[in-house]
Amino acid sequence: MKTELTSFLDKYESRILGQSLNLRLLLSAILAGGHVLLEGVPGTGKTAMVRTLANLLGGTFNRIQFTPDLLPSDITGSAIYNMKESTFQTLKGPIFTNILLADEINRTPAKTQAALLEAMEEKQVTIQGETYPLSEVFFVVATQNPIEFEGTYPLPEAQQDRFLFKLKIEFPSFEEEKKILKQVIENSFEEKLVSSILDMEDFLMIRREIEKVTVSENVLDYMMKIVRKTREAEAIRFGASTRAGISIGKAAQAWAYLSGRDYVTPDDIKMVAKPALRHRIQLSPHVELEGATVDQIIEELVGSVPVPR
Repeated sequence: MKTELTSFLDKYESRILGQSLNLRLLLSAILAGGHVLLEGVPGTGKTAMVRTLANLLGGTFNRIQFTPDLLPSDITGSAIYNMKESTFQTLKGPIFTNILLADEINRTPAKTQAALLEAMEEKQVTIQGETYPLSEVFFVVATQNPIEFEGTYPLPEAQQDRFLFKLKIEFPSFEEEKKILKQVIENSFEEKLVSSILDMEDFLMIRREIEKVTVSENVLDYMMKIVRKTREAEAIRFGASTRAGISIGKAAQAWAYLSGRDYVTPDDIKMVAKPALRHRIQLSPHVELEGATVDQIIEELVGSVPVPR
């Protein structure tokens, strides 16, 4: 299975240039059974990143453009009356898929956001009193624009906590961006040519293997000290929840597996700590006024915890 994952990553990185770390983190998140919040300015390839992931996995993909007038039933589905047969018929919404791209999730009101987030947590949807299970592989990637706040409904901290990672999509380097432009201008980038490397059965087998990746007592203590330090640090107003510790643990298992190991090291914890914590903590007002960023504070905090030997 590890050979297939290596081929998967090689193909993925050849299609989406300049985002190698984020691609590995995105794959780690779906392998860990979590969901991802993507933050980046328009035009940085967020949609292509998620669609290509779905193609390579051989899974189904749906995209929802979130708008202020979007209703919960537009996501989950609804029951309509069939006059011809005099019965109610259930129409399932776009949430019934393997990979769902929730584009600009902060453009829709809290009621509609909650409909999606409930499905993410419960892995099921209720339509007119009838409960329908979602696919065993159900992965939500929600995007938001960090520079445009007019007409938006920011996700509350409690809802952001439902996401395993928050990834920041930056612009690629000069050479990588030049390669992207060259591919598109010369029409050598044909998205439809992307064929699957894995199928859902193989993917679920890999997930079961990842669950067996060992987390030693020392590494578990190290992870817990980092999480608890977020609640004690003066620079942080609100620290990370217990769910944050679970997220770091599961993501570290997936990262270790992708790195070819069957055990988690402190370096794996360090690698996933920032994307797993950046949306779960809130800085103290005086720290924000000084211009410090969440990422800087997390780096300092993780660096202050002694690494186990």
